[in-house]
Amino acid sequence: MVGLGLFFGIILAIAYRFLRVEEDPRIEKVDEMLPGTNCGACGEPGCHSFAEKLAQNVQQPSGCTVASPDAIEMIADFLDVDPGKQEKRVARLHCAGGKAQAHQFAEYQGFESCHAAAQVSGGGKGCSWGCLGLADCEQACTFDAIQMNKNALPVVEIDKCTACADCVAACPRDLFEIVPLSHKLFVQCSIPLEGDAARVLCATACDACERCVLDAAPGLLRMENNLPIIDYTASGSAKPEATFRCPTGAIQWLEGAQFEEKSQTRTDDPYARFL
Repeated sequence: MVGLGLFFGIILAIAYRFLRVEEDPRIEKVDEMLPGTNCGACGEPGCHSFAEKLAQNVQQPSGCTVASPDAIEMIADFLDVDPGKQEKRVARLHCAGGKAQAHQFAEYQGFESCHAAAQVSGGGKGCSWGCLGLADCEQACTFDAIQMNKNALPVVEIDKCTACADCVAACPRDLFEIVPLSHKLFVQCSIPLEGDAARVLCATACDACERCVLDAAPGLLRMENNLPIIDYTASGSAKPEATFRCPTGAIQWLEGAQFEEKSQTRTDDPYARFL
């Protein structure tokens, strides 16, 4: 047995000596320049993996949404590559049905977790597609970018959000989506019902009236499963006018964070909520 162990040890040592692949020395340097959060927002499992892709010129430094502009420039200068264009992305929630809007048919009492509540009759919420409001997303956010408001809805702080998608993974109802901040037209509902069937569940539910589709630029919006789908690749540009005739406020024009008081207020003047 000792002889066999020694034999295989020698074979492994020889294989390591002659078959190993030398790592690009720039990778370690770039890894040190990255923030080290290993959040995955760049699409890679960690900062070291992202550094490898940068050294191979497969990714651009701007792909790191956590690094500062100065850090991105420093990495680009070190690798002598184009830093790329960094477009701010942020987590948005496809639901505006908080405690004041969504119908409750029972009171959930148990472990304070959206995942736990979802297993117990949906947490007592009449809408089985809506936010449960028990802060799994807040707890999952590494960057402390999510705070639950008094209406039991998550407010994402734009400056802190790095688009890491931890909240996307944490939400048991798949309500979060990572979108470019420039995509201001956003649907805050996930109920696949229409008319009274939707409105009886939540005051801010989309009732599939299709007014937003008619008022938007041609091709920008289409209806699928009784919900408006926004196609930002369409020829027409998104404008606030698409939200003006929405009877429930299910589709919003977001200038800042979701669920800020100014973005949720409805008045007789359709332009007032964008001032």
